Amino acid sequence: MNMKILAITSCPNGIAHTYMAAENLQKAGKKLGIEIKVETQGSIGVENALTEDEIREADGIIIAADKTVVKDRFVGKKLLVVGVQEGSAIRKN
Repeated sequence: MNMKILAITSCPNGIAHTYMAAENLQKAGKKLGIEIKVETQGSIGVENALTEDEIREADGIIIAADKTVVKDRFVGKKLLVVGVQEGSAIRKN
């Protein structure tokens, strides 16, 4: 069975850290053989929005954000909430 993880990244300015965290989470997932989709909530709005079906099928959710992310849609899911810096600092090696 392939593990499916969803993530949301967001920072107050919605620029560098939002996208660095998304990229690093995707690289880490690929290295570990984990399917991961990242929704970014940046300065230009929401990109790559998570669907209800994806959320229902996900094994867990990672929120790497320094601003408020509404968690209502993740009720009943395993949820890890960290600052966006932690998402950005995930090592690819």
